Amino acid sequence: MDRTAERRIGARSFARLLGDWRPPDGRGLADALAERIRLLVLDGRLPLHTRLPAERELAAAIGVSRTTVATSYDALRGEGVLRSRRGAGSWTQLPAGPPDDAGPAPFSPLGDDALYDLAHAAPSAPSAALRAAAAAAVRDLDVLLAGHGYDLSGQPALRAAIAARYTARGLPTSPDQVLVTAGAVHGIHLALTVLAGPGDRVLVEHPTYPNALGAITTRGARPVPVPMAPDADGRSRWDLDLLTSAVRDAAPRLAYLIPDFQNPTGALLDDADRARLVELARRTGTPLLVDETLTDLALDGQEVVPVAAHGAADSPLVLSIGSASKSFWGGLRIGWIRTSAAMVRRLAAARAGVDLGGPALEQLTVARLLAEHDEQVLAERRRELAAARDHLLGRLARTFPGWRPSRPTGGLALWVDLGRPESSRLTAAARRHDVLLAAGPRFGLDGAFERYLRLPYTLRPDRLDEAVDRLAAAWAALDRAGPAFEGEPVAVA
Repeated sequence: MDRTAERRIGARSFARLLGDWRPPDGRGLADALAERIRLLVLDGRLPLHTRLPAERELAAAIGVSRTTVATSYDALRGEGVLRSRRGAGSWTQLPAGPPDDAGPAPFSPLGDDALYDLAHAAPSAPSAALRAAAAAAVRDLDVLLAGHGYDLSGQPALRAAIAARYTARGLPTSPDQVLVTAGAVHGIHLALTVLAGPGDRVLVEHPTYPNALGAITTRGARPVPVPMAPDADGRSRWDLDLLTSAVRDAAPRLAYLIPDFQNPTGALLDDADRARLVELARRTGTPLLVDETLTDLALDGQEVVPVAAHGAADSPLVLSIGSASKSFWGGLRIGWIRTSAAMVRRLAAARAGVDLGGPALEQLTVARLLAEHDEQVLAERRRELAAARDHLLGRLARTFPGWRPSRPTGGLALWVDLGRPESSRLTAAARRHDVLLAAGPRFGLDGAFERYLRLPYTLRPDRLDEAVDRLAAAWAALDRAGPAFEGEPVAVA
């Protein structure tokens, strides 16, 4: 089947996705339009193999001449971002990759010191602890080698370690209430497979984690955004009355929420509102998919009690998503879902059609990390991240006095109000200075959050300072014409 027939986007929808793309001085409209479309494709907001509106239709929708749109499309075809067929239209595609000797891609596991990665909110591994845990796991593996190695629910040692961790945090949990997954995103996909189908509504915070939005739309479901509300001090918070109204009006099949240092705002839901969420789920029968991947990264000494501890210890209505990626290392690809034992069995049954379980050695490694290195690794990680957060806040105050960053009490990143809708343009300009960014609209729907930028504080201090200097150069150059943006698609973690 011709893949160009897979999807299309209408002119009005495309105009919303483009957002405020015009340069402040109104000059170079064709170049600016081409750069915005290019960024939408490379940034993952405009899916590949999407048929774009005809030139005349788009020109009318965004209020420019047909010549402007035609010039933009021609430039994108020349760069390999669009492919056209006479009489049929133009479709998005990725440009040809760089030569084999061009060096690692932006998400290379080997890294690339020429690139300053402010797109991925992910820390490096605790090397000594990880090596020790992996060495012990190799010994633990011996008892499994006589078996077939498949386990839909996860290795018993890891399930027991995760259950003990929840119990210690005030949520009594048995191993049969835990399903091990290949990271948090896999857990989100699996929960959506069981709980939502094509056309179903899924309530989400706005902004939210981009890969969760991707999982929802991949499933064919429809995200229903509920805005985060700003506090007087500039932090974002939940409006539980608005969220309750959205559940009543939209009747979603489930709600996906990040109550622990919300990604990207860094907000932390208080205990009273956690209890209200559980009561809302019980009253309406709306399952809560609770993303707790950042729960270990409380930087100001606060203790975070799981949402399910507020009256849903054995309820299938609360599914808690956890992960070793932020606490330890993303390369382990180990996550989990904690819920009722009956729901775990449903999830495991659904998983059988996708995979037959995760890798045993990585699971045993994480079990050892949790049992023997958890407290030491997390204490050191929190100290380093708190210092990095404060350092980045200081640098931003001196370098960008007009920006308004959040001051999260945990997590891995700041949510920065740029003061004007320039996030996508800044992302493109920063790439020319070898800085990778995740533009604000990656975290929302329909082109929202052009005023915002997520900035992680996970780089080591010397590289973070250099990244800020380069970002300052990109910000200063926004109003000057620059070369076309060239790069590869960047995932968001």
